Amino acid sequence: MSQMLERLQREKIVAIFRYIEDQYADQAAEALLAGGITLMEITMNTEGAAGMINRWRDKYGSQAGIGAGTVLDLDMAKEAVAAGSQFLISPNLDEAVVEYGYANGVPVWPGVMTPTEIVRAWKAGAEAVKVFPMATLGWKYLSEIRAPLDKIPMLATGGVDLDNIADYFKAGACAVGMGSKLVNLDWVRSGRFDLLTERARKFADAAKAL
Repeated sequence: MSQMLERLQREKIVAIFRYIEDQYADQAAEALLAGGITLMEITMNTEGAAGMINRWRDKYGSQAGIGAGTVLDLDMAKEAVAAGSQFLISPNLDEAVVEYGYANGVPVWPGVMTPTEIVRAWKAGAEAVKVFPMATLGWKYLSEIRAPLDKIPMLATGGVDLDNIADYFKAGACAVGMGSKLVNLDWVRSGRFDLLTERARKFADAAKAL
């Protein structure tokens, strides 16, 4: 098990930064850190993502785990790893990305939905998978697939909120990925970083209580 997977299972939440403008990114990251969220993913379809990842590794590397999200293919994976990503997360399963990450010591948590995809990802070398889209599938789906596939760590992404986060963990998620519920871009753009910290603290406390 990689150190990053151990950290994922311990901290239980990955914050997803998608479409955040570079001018606000550092303050948003600091707001989440202040609230106790330390695993952060910048999606590769965010303008300037590689530059932000590189900067955050320098600025927050001692406090945070910084990774890349929406890594769709090998070219994106190479760009993200060159920028300093400590983990790669995808909405899809591309075995070439999993193999590249494995060869370079960077964990890849690919996006999967069906039991067949989950096992394929595992056989390709993924030490954990991202079950997506959970907002549509729901935690009951996760509970069903966990029964026969209980050896494979699953990161549940989509649909997680304060009132159901416990259900996701009871269903067998090792961690959850959260975007707009944590990184509210309206708050970011209006300078309400205090609200980001407050929200982060609530989710971090909820995860620790489980």
